Amino acid sequence: MRRALLAAGLLGAGIVICGAAQALGLSRARAAARARLLALPVRRMALSHGEVAYVDCGPQPSGGGYGSGPDSGSGCETILSVHGLYGGYDQALDSVGSLSEHCRVIAPSRFGYPGSAVRGDGSPADQAAVFAEMLDRLGIERVFVLGASAGGTPAIRFALDHPERVSGLILLSSAAPWPSRPATPPGRMGPPAIMNHDWIMWLLSPFFGPVLGMDPRTIHGMLPLSERRTGADIDASITNRDMAVHFEDYPIEELKPPVLLLHARDDRVAPFAPPAGHVQSSMHRYLELTTAIFPTGGHLITGHGRQLEETILRFIGQHAG
Repeated sequence: MRRALLAAGLLGAGIVICGAAQALGLSRARAAARARLLALPVRRMALSHGEVAYVDCGPQPSGGGYGSGPDSGSGCETILSVHGLYGGYDQALDSVGSLSEHCRVIAPSRFGYPGSAVRGDGSPADQAAVFAEMLDRLGIERVFVLGASAGGTPAIRFALDHPERVSGLILLSSAAPWPSRPATPPGRMGPPAIMNHDWIMWLLSPFFGPVLGMDPRTIHGMLPLSERRTGADIDASITNRDMAVHFEDYPIEELKPPVLLLHARDDRVAPFAPPAGHVQSSMHRYLELTTAIFPTGGHLITGHGRQLEETILRFIGQHAG
């Protein structure tokens, strides 16, 4: 009996210590994440539907600062960076890496992500309209649109709705158009809402590697989920399903801007090949497509950063002006 009680006591103590360690780790990670958001030079713009938070960085337009007029004389191109699930202006900035040394970068939070209000039901069409209004206010006529992961859908929507404003479309580990209309529209395409809490995602992060092929430390860029929860739910219930549910509204064959598609074959979040994914099987739908397909790297295309940036810069150079 004594041994049983001792074992139970040790087990209980171990659970308490483990729980305390997890709580301390999460607390520190959450504080660091909030500090990182606050440290970025975020701006806020009041638009017709509400506020949008964004970062505007990189080479400035000629004639005096950002947003002072059309960028045609700036001597550099502008990238509109559209982030993915659990993102925000911070992730949109991370997606471009050192491209901000060569291009002006506009990195907004999408609907429901840090600092950005939701227009309508938060559809990709609504998001595209807000991007256009934002660019109007900034005095930017044309951009290269970079859509990463779930941000690929609103990026494609923007290119379809406003082709005259898009010099090129860059799809980075992006959601893909469906090769044909699915027989049955998909249900929720993303984590269940109950997972959109710091504690739950923190405890699940050790499984990011075996399940998603992603570094468990990715969790640090997802915190705090309290500021990303609304956006994540919109992505899972609306954004990620839109190209299937409204298949006819995405005539990819009529997409006018040139497209650069960058993807890894071992991506488990946006699978490249059938039957799990349809990136490969939908590539024939693009009129003007350049591809850079990597054998490894997963969803974040880890280990190929320099090659990614060189490929993107080459694409921008070919289609600038």
